[in-house]
Amino acid sequence: MTRLYLKYGIGIAVVLIVYFLILKVIGLHVYPVLSAFNGVIIGAGIFMAISFYKKTHAEFKFEKGFQAGLFSGFLGSILFTVFMAIYIYHLDAEFATNILGNWESNYNYPSLLLATVLIMGLATSFVLTLSFMQLLKESWNTNQNKSENS
Repeated sequence: MTRLYLKYGIGIAVVLIVYFLILKVIGLHVYPVLSAFNGVIIGAGIFMAISFYKKTHAEFKFEKGFQAGLFSGFLGSILFTVFMAIYIYHLDAEFATNILGNWESNYNYPSLLLATVLIMGLATSFVLTLSFMQLLKESWNTNQNKSENS
């Protein structure tokens, strides 16, 4: 199961990093609204992780599928936050100031931006894992299950 988390978690992080770097090259990385696509990337990775787990295990339990999606999303979010920390503190110190300058507040700290990135990633992972598990779980409302429980 650990290989599954690593495979999809690292995959999510790599795609998030590549997306950010593409935005950087184009010059659009300073627009926070474009980070909404991060949810699509995280969601795709979580969906693939849960689907792969379901396909490779004869008995698909809700908690194991939930664990596969959640841990993959969390790992991807944490790795992306580590990348952003390296980027903000070592590669482009002005990036955090440019992003946080739009907030019209006195909270122009790079650590605030990193906390926001992490919380958004973790929350997105949790919500999307719950959503995808509703799509992928086995239904209890089939005729076979109804007759067995009667």
